[in-house]
Amino acid sequence: MSWRDAEREYEDEVTELTTLPRTFEAAADRHSDRTAQQYKGGIYDRSLAGVAVDPAPDGEYAAISYDEMRDVVRNLAAGFRDLGVEAGDRIGIFADTRMEWAQSDFALLAAGGVVTTIYEGSSADQVEYLLDDPGATGVVVESQDHLERVLRVADDLDVEFAVSMDELDPEYREEEGVYTLAEVYERGADRFDADAYESWLDERELADLATLIYTSGTTGQPKGVELTHRNLRANVTQIYRRVAPRPDRDASLPSIDHETRAVSYLPLAHVYERTVGHFLMFAVGASVAYAESPDTLRDDFQAIRPTAATSVPRVYEKMYDAIREQAQESDLKARIFEWATDVSQAYQREERPGLGLKLKIKVADRLVFSDVRDALGGQLELMNSGGGTLSPELCQLYHGMGLPIYEGYGLTETAPVVSTNPPEDVKVGTIGPPLPGVDVRIDTSVVPEGEFTDAIGEVGELLVKGPNVTAGYWNKPDKTEAAFTEIDGERWFRTGDIVQQRPDDYLVFRERVKQILVLSTGKNVAPAPIEDAFASSEVVEQCLVVGDGRKFVGALIVPNVEGLRKWADREGFDLPATDQLIDDERVRERIQREVDKINEQFEAHERIKQFRLVGQEFTEDNDLMTPTMKKKRRNILERFDEQVEDIYESAEESDSEPAPAE
Repeated sequence: MSWRDAEREYEDEVTELTTLPRTFEAAADRHSDRTAQQYKGGIYDRSLAGVAVDPAPDGEYAAISYDEMRDVVRNLAAGFRDLGVEAGDRIGIFADTRMEWAQSDFALLAAGGVVTTIYEGSSADQVEYLLDDPGATGVVVESQDHLERVLRVADDLDVEFAVSMDELDPEYREEEGVYTLAEVYERGADRFDADAYESWLDERELADLATLIYTSGTTGQPKGVELTHRNLRANVTQIYRRVAPRPDRDASLPSIDHETRAVSYLPLAHVYERTVGHFLMFAVGASVAYAESPDTLRDDFQAIRPTAATSVPRVYEKMYDAIREQAQESDLKARIFEWATDVSQAYQREERPGLGLKLKIKVADRLVFSDVRDALGGQLELMNSGGGTLSPELCQLYHGMGLPIYEGYGLTETAPVVSTNPPEDVKVGTIGPPLPGVDVRIDTSVVPEGEFTDAIGEVGELLVKGPNVTAGYWNKPDKTEAAFTEIDGERWFRTGDIVQQRPDDYLVFRERVKQILVLSTGKNVAPAPIEDAFASSEVVEQCLVVGDGRKFVGALIVPNVEGLRKWADREGFDLPATDQLIDDERVRERIQREVDKINEQFEAHERIKQFRLVGQEFTEDNDLMTPTMKKKRRNILERFDEQVEDIYESAEESDSEPAPAE
């Protein structure tokens, strides 16, 4: 039996299709004494600490078992019920990823609520929209700061209560309807009734709405994606069947099960972390530890020693930058690291590496890569990547370091995972074959004739159908209708993404339909592969390709300041202050060489003809990235419109200059 047949047929207690709170209860029964959550001390002023859980020492991790986590969830559910939460009520969670987010989520779902999510960095105006649009009657916030953002707009909302995960100053206790999570827990503990709790769970059906997750808004106002218990639970089973410890699989292959130790740091407000790093992990009985922040991953990984992690390309790029920076502390180390990465890529490219290459990779592993793995805890065996495209070169480097990244693809509307690489047969540069139970087809009509002629297989817009696919958007029937198409009497979701489906059924992401650049020459250019090609660059931090409606491809480039300074040190000269770096001719020439090297990978019409350096990194804080680390193209183009115009105006001036006399 092939692995594809085996994963379709695989059944165990985790694959049973039940509502999300029932899934958690079943896992807690099976794994009551195992560690469920690990949480760090000194980061938050947790109101539950000393009430429902023991305080964690500053800078260290404490843990609670599944039995203890279930106790917290049950009492919080009873407390939320006492605050007035009834079946179908929309309740917001406005917080960073942390232990209490997960507990509140399961508690609200058990109480019958519909959880609507708000990104931690949302402004008061965004909070107003994300609570008003779903008609939320309550909100769980992280801290006093988040509470203030809610109170600022509360008069225009239907919110009846706000609950803070952290302790509050005394003046907030006088606010009507404001509580701490500890107070909700204690109310629930006083009133908890096992029979009543069971009745709440019995009332939940798979078709019931579980959550509204608002799209991150790279274009326009966010839409609330309706996801039912069936949508999310089906996707948990689909993912699990691909990575379960099935009897047909080699025991040396990584899997997700009750032995898994996962680290969580992506936003739980986004469906990717919520499904893969939360619902899946707690369904199988894994242990989930909450990192302090994406900036402290090295320390957190060493403390947690995770076996699995879920991340996005931007984080993997940052991690690689940190790995390379540490490995280049001296000229000798820099040369060894460069040699080792060259060896690893050569090894990954070969289907049958020769003896010489095998010996080299062993030496590279002993000199470099074993230290890299130790720095990340030494136990990582499965790292997922989603939420954007990962450079194939960077993916090869991670595999070569013994840190395999399994790239996949999904959308909020598909709950979210559509495809991912199987551990049995990873194919770098692809997003894997569709998960079992997910149907896909390719609409080739959206691809202009003559484009993507290099592709083997079909290329077009990806259409998806399956039990994980949303029914539509909250209160937006027109948007819902536009998102689906009917083919042979069946309803298919239009992803808006152009993909290639190879003869082996593996998918390759090409570009967002709306982000394809159409040059004035009529040529079409996909910006993502060009931008991704800079992912492992020492001197380029970020790149945004431009050129829609123009004669040629241009780019806005954010320099990697540390990488440039290390390069300058090796060359024996000093660079100016950071705010003057983009005006330095030596920097521009160095980045021009990098652009020239990248250009060699692409067709003539896809090559960057001109670029401008910008001194501001694209981040969520400056509204140039979404909370899930995707570029907000529209915002970036508006912010740097003068630089974009300069690219093309200078080119026109150059074209208009008279040719030199021969």
